[in-house]
Amino acid sequence: MGGDADVDNFVKATRSNVQDLEAAVIELKAKALKNKFEDCFIYGDSAGNPKQFDGLRKLINTATTSGQLIAAGASGGTLTLSMLDQLIDAVKGGKPDMLLMSRRSRRKVNALVRASGGMMESNRDNWGNFVQYWDGIPIAVSDFIMDTHVVAGSVETAMTGGACSSIYALQVGEGAVCGLTAPGFVTVETIGSLETKDASRNRIKWYVSLALFSAVKAAALIGVQDS
Repeated sequence: MGGDADVDNFVKATRSNVQDLEAAVIELKAKALKNKFEDCFIYGDSAGNPKQFDGLRKLINTATTSGQLIAAGASGGTLTLSMLDQLIDAVKGGKPDMLLMSRRSRRKVNALVRASGGMMESNRDNWGNFVQYWDGIPIAVSDFIMDTHVVAGSVETAMTGGACSSIYALQVGEGAVCGLTAPGFVTVETIGSLETKDASRNRIKWYVSLALFSAVKAAALIGVQDS
């Protein structure tokens, strides 16, 4: 993953010194890199794009029925708290380290808990942010999990055109769902002045992938609808 961060020499020469332009451009490119990783973390498909790594949908294989795949219905259905329990139980060798879902799905979980007369447990994480918990498991939200999946025959058939979403239960770390990266993580390579335009270039690079070392360490609940 990566991209080029070009700084126009005219803009650099005429911009005020309130903010270093080169640093700002590199920061924006690094944020774009983060967003691309999070998208590939869910939807990466090496068959569709050989330069991508396989994301959670491919690693769990939501297109084929298996013990790690739970469907809310043959073509989707309303989320229930018992479905969440079933999803958690599909992960073997201990509880999941997180439940990963869209914002819409989190709102649905909150509504179900309130309707049952309970309150979601919450606490602060290591960075001071409030995190909600279900059954003691942190709920993580991804803006890249779409609510437009199509489910037919209890498997996902398309990512767009429908009204379904997915919730993932994951154990993370060596032997489970694990990120792979080269030493140094994200690197910035200075290319220097360009011949084709009046600008200088820095190349942002990240050699990264994703692995699922044991199939039972991850599970997916598909067909979650907002109804």
